[in-house]
Amino acid sequence: MQLHDIWFVLIAVLWIGYFFLEGFDFGIGVLTKLLARDRAERRVLINTIGPVWDGNEVWLLTAGGATFAAFPDWYATLFSGFYLPLLMILVCLIVRGVAFEYRHKRTEDRWQRNWEHAIFWTSLLPAFLWGVAFANIVHGVAIDRQKNYVGSFWGLLNPYALLGGLVTLTLFTFHGAVFAALKTVGDIRTRARAAALRLGLLTAVLALAFLTWTQAHSGTGWSLAALVIAVLALAGALVANQLAREGWAFILSGLTIVAAVAMLFLALFPNVMPSTLDPAFSLTVTNAASSPYTLKLMTIVAAVFTPLVLLYQGWTYWVFRKRIGVQHIPSAEV
Repeated sequence: MQLHDIWFVLIAVLWIGYFFLEGFDFGIGVLTKLLARDRAERRVLINTIGPVWDGNEVWLLTAGGATFAAFPDWYATLFSGFYLPLLMILVCLIVRGVAFEYRHKRTEDRWQRNWEHAIFWTSLLPAFLWGVAFANIVHGVAIDRQKNYVGSFWGLLNPYALLGGLVTLTLFTFHGAVFAALKTVGDIRTRARAAALRLGLLTAVLALAFLTWTQAHSGTGWSLAALVIAVLALAGALVANQLAREGWAFILSGLTIVAAVAMLFLALFPNVMPSTLDPAFSLTVTNAASSPYTLKLMTIVAAVFTPLVLLYQGWTYWVFRKRIGVQHIPSAEV
């Protein structure tokens, strides 16, 4: 295995980590409207991710930076061709971060209600748009001989990509519901499990259709194995959720995300962006990669700092591991 292959795997791992962690973040944001019945319960849901949401987004920054350094042509084509949806995601992430910090700064109903709307929509839209983006990457887009995307924004909204967006939206919301059941106590915990069941069944239907479509279009033996793991993990998460084994349900819902995203990368390799105009125009791990010296230097840096980041983030989750409920929210802070 050459360095450019290793960095394709590392970038896949970064995206998998991002979707695993930010997935339940987005899910919690959506559930602030779908699950919480009052302002205190919305505060409980927000507090479950309050200490960790910003750390989760580090995975996105690292994935984007690694793509820029290891595969500059992939980065350039992706961010120029998908400029509008990626800009929408970026704006949502900025507004979402501000909403988390500003919601509780004032007690007026209108102030808090507006920021709660912002949290909901800026969680829902990225959860949907990430699926649209990755579905297009795997399925292929119009790339010409100069490695430029020559399609339109509307061309990205094809049936396969829209289905991919619905899958990530429902899967992340299901993951968030399982996380909410794991991190809360009382009535909201019970309702989170009930919501997880409904969301999980909907996710199963959509995900099976999308992953089967992916496998039929560009799948390999390895991607088929990942598909099977994703299906079994989702089924296991639903069973664990019904048995009130929230820890196992969360692990298995996370494994569903890991296997599903891994399947997309396995179906994509050795391409990084297939061209629908001519396979010869496709960007691959070979023709889109940086120089061997750059990849070697990046590998050394990653080997030194990645374990430190993982240890710090793991410590953060350990410190804030306890469950919370409405009884832990002072009325003055709601």
